[in-house]
Amino acid sequence: MKGKVVVITGASSGIGWALAKEFCGRGAKLALGARRVELLNELTLELKSPDVLCVPTDVSKEIDCKNLIEQTIEKYGRIDILINNAGISMRALFKDMDLEVMHRLMDVNFYGTVYCTKYALPFLLETKGSLVGVISIAGYVGLPGRTAYSASKFAVRGFLDTLRIEHLKQGLHVLIAAPGFTASEVRKVALTANGTPQGETPRNESAMMSAEKCAFLITEAVRKRKRELILTFVEGKVTVFLGKFFPSLLDKLTYNHMAKEPDSPIK
Repeated sequence: MKGKVVVITGASSGIGWALAKEFCGRGAKLALGARRVELLNELTLELKSPDVLCVPTDVSKEIDCKNLIEQTIEKYGRIDILINNAGISMRALFKDMDLEVMHRLMDVNFYGTVYCTKYALPFLLETKGSLVGVISIAGYVGLPGRTAYSASKFAVRGFLDTLRIEHLKQGLHVLIAAPGFTASEVRKVALTANGTPQGETPRNESAMMSAEKCAFLITEAVRKRKRELILTFVEGKVTVFLGKFFPSLLDKLTYNHMAKEPDSPIK
């Protein structure tokens, strides 16, 4: 990764923060996008590298995504890897949920990926680079109480799978990375039925895969130019397997699993 130019969205916390540290440690040049500029500045101080560009970016806004890519090209002259990591979650039954929550999830998770990819793609094709989407196991199986989240992640997977085929003969590498439950603040800021953050995670964060391990595995998958990375054995690989061969059983297991969360909307 030495000398590679890597654009990472959602870099101010969680997996994005860990990815920035992982790629920086391997000698990459970084362009980091996030809304919370003060946290990006903290990350820059921690990285102690001259090759870090921080760009205030709300990925739900096309103009911000275009600006992120333009500033990256202005500073480095190329893009080797784009990691679409920015995302938000939600927790509510669809019947109780304001439709604005659905719009918000799609704007950030799906259209944020679309916007950044649109403006970075010409440069990725020049370098035969890597286009990465960080989705979730929720992009393979519908999670009850997470309708907008699953819908957005399924959409990202379909979008990136199609781009891989469209550019099959042009050397573009497309990786779909699907972490299982990973320790981060994503559940704390997940939207409730009326669009307000839920504030507390309903899960034991200490029992989950760390963001650092997740970032290491994603970086290795980029290095090896894998097409798919499904993380964790039970919540990841086994879930995807059951979805292919025993879908009705998976429906029941998923329902029961999500119903066990504290204050779960699933009864």
